[in-house]
Amino acid sequence: MNTFYVLEPEVAGDLGERSILDYSTQPPTVLKLHYEFNVWLGDDLLTTHPCFIVTDRLRAALDKLGGAGYCFDDVEISTTEGFYDVSPRIELPHFYWMKVYGVPGVDDTGLTEGASLVVSDRFLNLLRGFVMENCLVRRRPFRTV
Repeated sequence: MNTFYVLEPEVAGDLGERSILDYSTQPPTVLKLHYEFNVWLGDDLLTTHPCFIVTDRLRAALDKLGGAGYCFDDVEISTTEGFYDVSPRIELPHFYWMKVYGVPGVDDTGLTEGASLVVSDRFLNLLRGFVMENCLVRRRPFRTV
């Protein structure tokens, strides 16, 4: 029996102006992701609705996991004008866009109808080896066999 969890990762920024979205779907489909940081508290998994990004070190571990329901793509990263006023010593690592396409409760990752991230036990166990101090983890109300 597998348990699944809904994650609410750190929101460190917003969709940047160079993001390209298709509004004919709900939630909108992001065709190109530009993530603009306002602040970063250090977590390896971040979100801005409806997208998720991961640090290069988390991506490497997820590639080794070989999980189902996600893949990676490039993301354009920038910072707001005030980012370095708030965090003058922060050096951002390389990030990747984690595209989630799996079935929630079946694959290692999936999205609820509201675009919340649902992950398996093994995905969450891997994440626990990374920084996720600002990520809320909730047990999913269903189990699969």
